[in-house]
Amino acid sequence: MTKIVLADVSVEIPVYNVRGRSMKSLVFQRAVGGDMRARGDIVVVRALENITLTVVSGERVGLIGHNGAGKTTLLRVMSGVYAPTSGAISIEGDVSALTDITTGLDMEASGYDNILYRSILLGHSYAQAKTLVPEIEAFSELGEYLKLPVRTYSSGMMMRLAFAITTSIQPSILIMDELMSVGDASFIEKARARLASVISTSHIMILSSHVERVIREFCNRLLWLEHGRIRMDGSPDEVLAAYNNSLRA
Repeated sequence: MTKIVLADVSVEIPVYNVRGRSMKSLVFQRAVGGDMRARGDIVVVRALENITLTVVSGERVGLIGHNGAGKTTLLRVMSGVYAPTSGAISIEGDVSALTDITTGLDMEASGYDNILYRSILLGHSYAQAKTLVPEIEAFSELGEYLKLPVRTYSSGMMMRLAFAITTSIQPSILIMDELMSVGDASFIEKARARLASVISTSHIMILSSHVERVIREFCNRLLWLEHGRIRMDGSPDEVLAAYNNSLRA
């Protein structure tokens, strides 16, 4: 059974060269929602604190909270990008993370080569990656540009390529930081249809979003994060009502 279990997970992020710079420290403290403390000459931000959480098959979990509440850090822990500083995480199922999807593209390699590299990193064998090339080529609509180094691409073209590669698999666990807008209007519609298909076939979805409409459309469970902790966990209706009331208070 596909499952994500976090047991008392905390994440601390060291920040160097901040202490003693009062203005920079103040800006940083306002930008980060976690608890910030000094350890010698190092400032440490506790981005997540004692998160205990179980997500099982069939759940579509949304994350809400102010900027710096810990949403992206939690997504990165579930994606395997961050290891917990303390506590434990257990994941049953393969994970595909649509977060920072252009990270890791080889700027000097061609689009075709990046399709192979990224597909293999996502868990495919070389033979499987080769079979994905025609479909990714067609979906990305990049044509002859796929023969050129990725450094020659516009940011929109890189997003198209990365999106086409990342959504070419059908993961059991899908993790997203906001829904993506990729390219022009016609391509965005195609991308949304593809994303809806990936969401519908995944066993678990975790989505961070500031857009209430998106939360209501895609999620059946909602976590409200505040200062690196879970403030509320429940249905989208009840959590959104409490969250919106807090904003008006």
